[in-house]
Amino acid sequence: MANLKGKHNVTEIEGIRCTVIETGASHERAEFLKNLLAFNGCEVKVEREKAKDGAELETFIVGITDILYNPMIALFEKKLIRKDGLTVTPAYWNQWQEDNTLPYWKVQR
Repeated sequence: MANLKGKHNVTEIEGIRCTVIETGASHERAEFLKNLLAFNGCEVKVEREKAKDGAELETFIVGITDILYNPMIALFEKKLIRKDGLTVTPAYWNQWQEDNTLPYWKVQR
């Protein structure tokens, strides 16, 4: 699930302490976030989640090595850029259908 509530989580991925960007991500979602964050200059780590008994799950945890990074702040301060040069919006981050003509205060999900 997306970590856009302002809470800062740190975990160890591949032996490196990382800021958690998202947990429970599918393979496609993990690749999307990895490509987006790497394009913006972040060192991204992706690892399969493990169950309490140690078995690997089908979901992934995505993190970056900058432990001071907060994805919510980066997103809402418009610090993230897409490959086409536009700013990353919350709808793009969540991979929702975007309607660029609708003002943000009228969006209801």
